[in-house]
Amino acid sequence: MKNESNQSVRWGILSTASIANKIARAIGLAHNAELVAIASRNEERAITWAQKHNVQIAYGNYEELLSDSSLDAIYIPLPPSMHAEWTIRAAEQGKHVLCEKPLSANSDEATMMADACHQNGVQLMDGVMWVHHERTNLMKQNLTDLGDLRRVTAAFTFNWGSVPTNNIRVKPELAGGCLGDLGYYCVRAILWAFDEMPTHVYATARYKVGVDYNLSGMLWFDNERIATLDCGFDTSIRRWFEVAGTRASLVCDDFTIPQSEESSRFWIHGADNTKHETDTCIQEVNMIERFSSIVQTNNLEPQWTDVAINTMRVCDALLESAKQGEIVHI
Repeated sequence: MKNESNQSVRWGILSTASIANKIARAIGLAHNAELVAIASRNEERAITWAQKHNVQIAYGNYEELLSDSSLDAIYIPLPPSMHAEWTIRAAEQGKHVLCEKPLSANSDEATMMADACHQNGVQLMDGVMWVHHERTNLMKQNLTDLGDLRRVTAAFTFNWGSVPTNNIRVKPELAGGCLGDLGYYCVRAILWAFDEMPTHVYATARYKVGVDYNLSGMLWFDNERIATLDCGFDTSIRRWFEVAGTRASLVCDDFTIPQSEESSRFWIHGADNTKHETDTCIQEVNMIERFSSIVQTNNLEPQWTDVAINTMRVCDALLESAKQGEIVHI
């Protein structure tokens, strides 16, 4: 579906999952987007959600939303095991798809999703918000000041305390696990910094209730570069990365979610330690505006799909390594 450039992109959300609240707010704040419809498998839940968020249309099943010809773009916050099916269905209905991370249950499914979107001429992007923050562009520019890049270290953890019994992130049948939920961000940070895929990886993990509950990984790259990550549901809150080069290092201590929408920061540590700050930026609004701009112009940006698939490929290799106890080549 092609949207005229002078019109707001009309969005639908497939599910009333909690993250949908954040995206609904972002669509409302975006200058080129309008939230028109919500769908749930429970019609009463959809109606209640629509009333709370001032949404015009509430559907009691997903198929009705996808068949709504007035919608341009769909946000999918379903469990990872359902991403492929509903992304492909949305693409076949001519809808552009912003799909929550991880993009899919595995990289084979991610490739199927990408193929369906390509064949139907629609954009596919994963919902990694931090890459759309203005700070991220500034940090990328500053990587050239670090000298030859040598190492990336990334961590994203929080402590659940007791293992939850009814959460999609710990359900193996829904493709749960800490790597897909948290480590996906760390993998993306590593690929963002090095701009290419690793040659091989190694990982170790602790498992609970059938999913990876804590995972640490090592990734090797050409040109004497290496990266490490750790993620888990049993460690205090950490969401930082460091990119280290031959002259200096860059540190961001809240890369996934800045502590404030009014300002954000990172540091360059070298001969002269420097703190950098940016002004007000709501990263999920930037994401929605960027995606909506793609829809308005119909100039698809395949790099978003490519990096999402590569992130899935690395995650697959890390999980395989953790299960086999061996280095996995990519």
